[in-house]
Amino acid sequence: MNQKPSNAFIAAAWIALCIGMIGFIIGLWRSDMLLNEKGYYFTVLMFGLFAVVSLQKAVRDKLENIPVTDIYYGLSWFSTILTIALLVIGLWNATLLPSEKGFYAFAFLLSLFGAISVQKNTRDSQIISRNQNPD
Repeated sequence: MNQKPSNAFIAAAWIALCIGMIGFIIGLWRSDMLLNEKGYYFTVLMFGLFAVVSLQKAVRDKLENIPVTDIYYGLSWFSTILTIALLVIGLWNATLLPSEKGFYAFAFLLSLFGAISVQKNTRDSQIISRNQNPD
């Protein structure tokens, strides 16, 4: 039986998502990068968030025997791996201090973790609510 996520875990997930995203975006805003570089990293962040939420949904659907096409499942995995690879390649070639590269990498990963956790909590909460109020 599914259990509703605790308020502490829900809050921790939202805090992780917000701190990761806001930190990453503030870091971009305050950086000396060219606007096209800032746009690249911002796009990678947004694509990454979408990709991991999509992947989490596809994996969860498969576990719950909800039909998921192989192409969608594969694209979700590919998109997630691609966003991480794009960030790594971008940071590897960037003329940033190693500490700045580390900051962007960890803010990105924290954002992805937060997005997955928020999606999981949202889905768990909806399932519990639906089971408690079967109209």
